Amino acid sequence: MRRYPAGVTIVTMQTDTGPMGFTATSFASISLTPPLISFNISHVSSCIDAIYQAETVVIHFLGEHQRHLAERFARSAEDRFSDPSLWRALPTDEPVLHGTPLWLRVKVQKLIPIGDHTLVVGLVLRVHQDMDDPAPAPLLYHEGSYFRPQELPPAT
Repeated sequence: MRRYPAGVTIVTMQTDTGPMGFTATSFASISLTPPLISFNISHVSSCIDAIYQAETVVIHFLGEHQRHLAERFARSAEDRFSDPSLWRALPTDEPVLHGTPLWLRVKVQKLIPIGDHTLVVGLVLRVHQDMDDPAPAPLLYHEGSYFRPQELPPAT
C-alpha cells in the first residue's frame, strides 16, 4: 500500500491523563449526509486505548509546511505534546495543532476491529479552515517519504 499516495493527517484527543495523538494516512470521506469520515488505527498503537475511550477527536489535515508534526506524531508518544507552543486546547478540551490549514472536530460513532487495525467512523461536528490565500499545499506520503503535490501541465 505504500505505493498509493495518501494525505497526511494527525488525529488528536483528550484523555484522563492528558492529550494524545498520532499520525494517520488512512483518512477517508464516507458520506455527505450525514457527514461521516473514517480512519484506521493499529491495535499496537500507543493511542488505541484512548480511541476506545474518546467521545470526540480532532483530525488535522497537514500542509506541506507541517512535515515536522507528521514525523513528531509518528514517533514516541511522550514527545508528541511536550512542546506547548505547537498546540492549544479547544473550549471542548480536545488539542488542536497550530498552523493546520484544515481540521475537523468529530464525534466517534463506531469502532470496528478488523484485522490488525480498528476502523473508526466519525460524525463531523465542526470544520475549521484557515483562509490563507493561497492555501498551503497538502502534505502527502508515498513510498516511505513525504511529498507536496505539483500541478501537471495541461494535457496535449
